[in-house]
Amino acid sequence: MSDPSAAPRPIAYTPSVPGAVGKIHARRLREIYRSAGWPCQDAVEIELLAAGLLHRVHAPTGHESLRVTDAGMQLLASTLQRNRAAMSAHEALVERVAIEMGRAGRVAWRGLSLRAQVPGEAEDSPLRWCMARPDVFSIRNTSVATYVDPIVHEVKVRRADLLGDLKHANKRAAYLNLGECWYVLGSDARGRCIGAPDEVPAECGVLVLEKGRLTVARAAPRKSRSGLPFGVWMALAKATPVSGLDEDVQAMLG
Repeated sequence: MSDPSAAPRPIAYTPSVPGAVGKIHARRLREIYRSAGWPCQDAVEIELLAAGLLHRVHAPTGHESLRVTDAGMQLLASTLQRNRAAMSAHEALVERVAIEMGRAGRVAWRGLSLRAQVPGEAEDSPLRWCMARPDVFSIRNTSVATYVDPIVHEVKVRRADLLGDLKHANKRAAYLNLGECWYVLGSDARGRCIGAPDEVPAECGVLVLEKGRLTVARAAPRKSRSGLPFGVWMALAKATPVSGLDEDVQAMLG
């Protein structure tokens, strides 16, 4: 008869991390690390167990749970470092685009949540509302409502993120409902652009980062607009725009 106070017995596997381990596996590892480790018994879990990134623990009560192995922790740590590096690159390019919009005489915002309309699921369905979160949203610095010329910039620094984003037609539709839509494509570790302009749908413009400079690869189609919806104006009024280039001019006079 087993002792109820005995420690759970781990069922170990020989680590052999396959090349197929990807984002979904890292995400599952994080979920298991943060939780009580209850098994899902699906294909992802089987692959993680076979790779030695998880091990099964049998409690004396007969319950089974999962624990992240040392190899799994190393994978989580390396994934975290890559994500931080990608986020830093993304934020740096977002900042760069916002500054360039200011230099062009525009007022720019980052991280806005704006209401937009997208087509319904069927052709005869009414438009439906959604929340759009562009990386950069800018308008012309003008007091004439019909001259604001709103532009959305969506920044991508990893090819996988670009390809995944291009599958979401409703996301682009929301951006196009707000104004012109431009994709900003960064460079990989070798300095190569993460995508080709013709991979981006024709209704969007494309900016590419080449040798440290933002270059227009394809202009966005121009459309006449009567102005911005009242809800967008309210969101802009409540948010803080990116600081302009002349913020410290007054201090220079001293």
